[in-house]
Amino acid sequence: MFSRLSIPTPFQVGPVNAYLAGRTLVDPGPDSEEAWSALLGELEARNLAPADIERVLVTHPHPDHFGLARRFRDAGAQVVTSRASADIVGDFAGRLSYEQDFFVDCFERHGMARSTAESVLELPEVYLEYAPSCETDRVLADGDQLTVADQTVTARAAEGHAAGELVFEYDGEGGREAVVGDQVLPDITPNPLLQPPLERGTERPRVLPAFNDSLDELREVGYDRVLPGHREIIDAPAERIAEIRAEHEDRSENVLAAVDGKTTAVDVMEDLFGDLPLTELFPGMSEAVGHLDVLELRGEVTRSEQGGVVLYERT
Repeated sequence: MFSRLSIPTPFQVGPVNAYLAGRTLVDPGPDSEEAWSALLGELEARNLAPADIERVLVTHPHPDHFGLARRFRDAGAQVVTSRASADIVGDFAGRLSYEQDFFVDCFERHGMARSTAESVLELPEVYLEYAPSCETDRVLADGDQLTVADQTVTARAAEGHAAGELVFEYDGEGGREAVVGDQVLPDITPNPLLQPPLERGTERPRVLPAFNDSLDELREVGYDRVLPGHREIIDAPAERIAEIRAEHEDRSENVLAAVDGKTTAVDVMEDLFGDLPLTELFPGMSEAVGHLDVLELRGEVTRSEQGGVVLYERT
């Protein structure tokens, strides 16, 4: 049902996949002139103009996926996403400021020098130019349905990779299919980045455990084909999901081996990756803390605080 449109991004991940069915567009790409020009070319090849797009579906609130949504909304399209995504997309600058405040303190508590944490959290400000805030016209919850090109599409909540991520599933020509955003990728093992709590003052979500559970649920659904946010379409999704889960299990074992006495998340990150450049410290901390969360929930490590610093020990 959906046609894949490869849209360039300025990010390391490379092009993002937008998907078009009838007059519904999924994940239009980042707000850059290069991306806009490429998308216009794809639409023109199908005798469509921006004003012909009636609806933009957003799988999750990352700039490479939603950035161009406002241009289509200004041209008359309806923007549709989850409640959590809508809150972020509606004030992306505010969300970034909140993340910066939260993670400077969080990383310091996990063993990082505050000055380093402040430098790390300044880097995402470059994303702002690619992600203008955009209002949402319809909010979808898990299980909600909509009609796309005369087909029934069901929204399924998919936790872990991004706040409010949705998978859009439907019956395709080859069986049960789904547009899965970045929840399942063909040759990249998604490393969920840490997220602040949706509400200030509440507990930080344990994104990697949630992501692992979500992958298990998606595998149980038994899709015949999935359409990812990057790279090629996946024709054997159950096998790919199993590979991703196995890679995460291996990493959890590596993290457990790095816990030697009372250990900080920074200690674990340095054991895993050595001396990372500043640009890789947020993903590095996300991986270290994420796998420590997995091990803590399994009862293989315990967490305590000493002098305001979070420490982990093997049980």
